[in-house]
Amino acid sequence: MTDVGVYEGTKMKAESFLPDDYRPAEDEPFMNDRQLEYFRRKLLTWKSDLMADSRDTIEGLQDGTRNIPDVTDRASEETDRALELRTRDRQRKLVSKIDAALRRIDDGEYGYCEVTGEPISLKRLDARPIATMSLEAQESHERREKVHRDD
Repeated sequence: MTDVGVYEGTKMKAESFLPDDYRPAEDEPFMNDRQLEYFRRKLLTWKSDLMADSRDTIEGLQDGTRNIPDVTDRASEETDRALELRTRDRQRKLVSKIDAALRRIDDGEYGYCEVTGEPISLKRLDARPIATMSLEAQESHERREKVHRDD
């Protein structure tokens, strides 16, 4: 397991110890210290995994620069590299969303819909810890986006 207790500006509390099997529950106060620590650790672990994947990609691309005489093999390798770079670009954007979620935890805004101000369901946050909108607000946003895209 990676060390998830270190993050710039994170206020770690002594009472934030979490058992390995802890899961946020609806019957406890919303976004209490335990829930915030659970989501902080989940986000930091996710970020750490993404950063390790990026390092592996960079090393692979540096090692992979070789002269391939066969045109088809060279084209195939270039296509693979382009796909890998697009994937890493998506992950880079994801890391910035993770950082934004960590800032919301520190600012006391995590878990609340940026549109309605209502709590985002724990199930949604567990599935998508970078969520900034409740399911209803997200669906409404996507419907509006689709209508404007069809114009």
